[in-house]
Amino acid sequence: MTAIYDFKANSLAGEEVALRRFEGQVLLIVNTASKCGFTPQYRGLEDLYRDLSSRGFSVLGFPCNQFGAQEPGQASEIQEFCSTHYDVTFPLFAKIDVNGPKAHPLYEYLKHQQSGLLGASIKWNFTKFLVDRAGKVVARYAPTARPEGLRNQIETLL
Repeated sequence: MTAIYDFKANSLAGEEVALRRFEGQVLLIVNTASKCGFTPQYRGLEDLYRDLSSRGFSVLGFPCNQFGAQEPGQASEIQEFCSTHYDVTFPLFAKIDVNGPKAHPLYEYLKHQQSGLLGASIKWNFTKFLVDRAGKVVARYAPTARPEGLRNQIETLL
């Protein structure tokens, strides 16, 4: 696998999704969790998605339970939580590991394209990767980076 579009992931509904579906879009890929101090970032992610999706932008959310067991629910519970509390409409995928021997191949790729404070490891929930229209991973943001603070960088790529 040498390009982001070569990967596949299961949707929260369990359907296999080829990331090629998002080819030509600017993407913000985020590992999420429903019971994290950063969970309110769902609102900012959804606002970005709603404001910029018509211009070729998408948020891709990947729930992960590796940090403090903060995403313990099943797919239906995650969907219900995101819909009820944050009215999330951007694509959500099945729960994955982002670190360790069972890390999803997409995250292995992302981490090696843009390392962070812990090298190739993800530090915590809501780490964000920005991908340009050509599929190049152009930036990595810490969990503390608020989605609304990324708007200018995203709009530059649009």
